[in-house]
Amino acid sequence: MTRKISALLTIVFMTTLFFGGIKNSFSQNEIPLENFFKNPEKAAYQISPDGKYFSFLSPYESRMNIFIQKIGGNKATRLTSETDRDIAGYFWANNKRILFLKDDGGDENYALYGVDYSGKNLKCLTCFEDVRTQIIDALEDIPDEVIIGLNKRNPQVFDPYRLNIKTGEMTMLAENPGNIQGWMTDHAGKLRVAFAIVDGVNTQILYRDTEDDEFVPVLTTSFKESVNPDFFTFDNKNVYATSNLGRDKSAAVIFDIANGKEIEVLYENPDYDVSRLSFSKKNKKLWAAYFTSWKSERHFFDNEFKELLERLKKDLGEYEIGISDYTKNEDKFIIRTTSDRTLGTYYLYDKNTDKLEKIHEISPWLDETQMARVKPIQYSARDGQIIHGYLTLPNGVPPQNLPVVINPHGGPWARDNWGFNPEIQFLANRGYAVLQMNFRGSTGYGKEFWEISFKQWGLTMQNDITDGVNWLIEQGIADKDGIAIYGGSYGGYATLQALVVNPTLYAAGVDYVGVSNLFTFMKTIPPYWEPLLDMMYEMVGNPETDSIQFVATSPALNADKIMAPLFVAQGANDPRVNIDESDQIVKAIRKRGIEVEYMVKDNEGHGFHNEENRFDFYRAMEKFLSKHIK
Repeated sequence: MTRKISALLTIVFMTTLFFGGIKNSFSQNEIPLENFFKNPEKAAYQISPDGKYFSFLSPYESRMNIFIQKIGGNKATRLTSETDRDIAGYFWANNKRILFLKDDGGDENYALYGVDYSGKNLKCLTCFEDVRTQIIDALEDIPDEVIIGLNKRNPQVFDPYRLNIKTGEMTMLAENPGNIQGWMTDHAGKLRVAFAIVDGVNTQILYRDTEDDEFVPVLTTSFKESVNPDFFTFDNKNVYATSNLGRDKSAAVIFDIANGKEIEVLYENPDYDVSRLSFSKKNKKLWAAYFTSWKSERHFFDNEFKELLERLKKDLGEYEIGISDYTKNEDKFIIRTTSDRTLGTYYLYDKNTDKLEKIHEISPWLDETQMARVKPIQYSARDGQIIHGYLTLPNGVPPQNLPVVINPHGGPWARDNWGFNPEIQFLANRGYAVLQMNFRGSTGYGKEFWEISFKQWGLTMQNDITDGVNWLIEQGIADKDGIAIYGGSYGGYATLQALVVNPTLYAAGVDYVGVSNLFTFMKTIPPYWEPLLDMMYEMVGNPETDSIQFVATSPALNADKIMAPLFVAQGANDPRVNIDESDQIVKAIRKRGIEVEYMVKDNEGHGFHNEENRFDFYRAMEKFLSKHIK
């Protein structure tokens, strides 16, 4: 996967749902709610391949649009004028043209658009009804082409196309037989690898030497074991990959793609999965392997790359330093700093002159000295399993007998990370402690920790959350009568289930686009998830063979046990968690006369992205929770 695509997917899929709220009588300086949740002034900086311009997203009529600015200049030009929906992600296709993705009302059916760097010749390249566009390869060395995936022929699967971004002409490179879930190109932009699901729960890598050959299976494994190729070796014969074949933690390896065998282990960490690798295309060198302990970390393969980061650290200090983008010649870099107390600052580094220049601070209206520290913690679950997480304490008060918000993450096969989270800082600014835990199943901790979560929605996964609450109480940090829980997506499900299984532990709950009924959830998944259904049955459960468990762990079917007041928020166009999930729990609780507030936004999907909707959500949440937690 190219660096441009990595940057794009980060924008498209990163969580921008800053779940938040809550107000109490805390006496420190109260920062306006909008300062935490308004759109960044400028963000998502990239640089043109020739290094003459940088681009960024910035608000235009409260929507994030694309702007460009000549390096060394002081005037920015707006390229897009979207007013209904933020640009979801963008990248430079060549020195003259930028491509971007946008959906309609949160339906996640992203269409690909192109616009000249002058702002002219705006054109939609894949505006097909109910069709989702994927970016497979930006083809950085082929200026007028990209490779995309479309579920146009069949809504359940994506076929790969070579797209001419000037003419709009598309050529199908292969017809998806129905089980291919992903595609991969080599450094020449040739489609050479496919990733399939076979027999419902096995994964398969298919390979071909040239685009004239047929794809041939080279490795088939259970989905619990995987080889994830990142990119080809520089001779286009093998691949650099992460693999957990025969091991618990994913390692960085060289993989013989033609014969389906590992050749060499490059790096493995005894405690954490290696998540990805990076490389220099210009110098044909492997740069680093990445893994996450309590913070993001790198294992360096290349001394020159290591020295670059050390050089930047000398000027930038103890902030986390990331490379957001760089020129084709790898002589100019967009650098971003972050920490637990700031969204960070963008810099331009010119390697030729060794000049580091500040471009823009993302949220200058937030003073990081007023933000709270996010500290790593761990505790033992009731069965002895170690659970890692993060605890944020409000500034200026002793960590004793505090009101607390428990915040389980979504996914559930994802994880919380150390870093700046506006809603966590908002809660801390209002005097609340916040506990985030990486319950079993959270990613990055190895195969075993992931597998022990299978079919444990509402069971041991829920126990890990409960045990975290009890740990806070035992430590004397939490006021046992002032604990709220809220989360989004799976975190919303965990919130509802918490109110079912521990009805007196929580004073209130907030469910944000959460699952409430496992039976109906499985019936309303997006069509492109359907090839993964057997795998979901093994990971979540089967509505038929696990029906007794589903009845017990579906909050909407156990709403009679809920005692705490509830606030539910939902996007009407959510393709992942259908609005019926929220309708069900609200109806069931109101039937019993329990207080429940319900917010539905008609122009949103899986979470609220439009700025005004975020403001509404947090204002309502703040008011709701301040009523129940003092």
